Amino acid sequence: MTNLFPMFMKLTGKKCLVVGAGKVGEPKIGGLIDTGARIHVVAIEASDAVREWARAGKIDLELRAFSPHDLDGKFLAVVATASESLNRLIYREAQQRKVLCNVVDVPELCDFFYPSVVRRGDLQIAISTAGQSPSLAQKLRQQLEKQFGEGYAQWVAELGETRRLILASDLDKERKLELLHSLASREAFEAALKEIPELTARR
Repeated sequence: MTNLFPMFMKLTGKKCLVVGAGKVGEPKIGGLIDTGARIHVVAIEASDAVREWARAGKIDLELRAFSPHDLDGKFLAVVATASESLNRLIYREAQQRKVLCNVVDVPELCDFFYPSVVRRGDLQIAISTAGQSPSLAQKLRQQLEKQFGEGYAQWVAELGETRRLILASDLDKERKLELLHSLASREAFEAALKEIPELTARR
């Protein structure tokens, strides 16, 4: 059994390398773009979407073969090529440089895994099987998407604002904690939905 440490990592401004820009690499690149990372993509061929991201200045794309020097100064690397030998080479080079590496769909060549994620605004629920069964993670995500509807996005945003107001108040610590815990309840959510008709309509 692999004991993973679950965390949500800030990648804004971090240098990230992606090798491969086809059907497998494209969604990995797209996910990194959303984080604000500085993305360098190296690939022989690239999908239309990846080329468009490059034209828009969202990524740095080079259509050429991988070089070990591409890993220099990088924080993490994602490898999405069809060549097993190349994947292993890149992983070894990344290990030597202390660069976190994920070779897509090859668990033994991964320092980290992409979880299956449910996103509702600032609320993120991540599911991982440590690479053992991505299909199970996907099914669990689909179930959670039904359980946690779109209304949670605005509710979490409102909770954040209310939390800041409570913490800045003159109430004693115990009363603050009591209020914060009472807000994070299903009953409070249902009450919020009734006050915001457009949220109720989305359920």
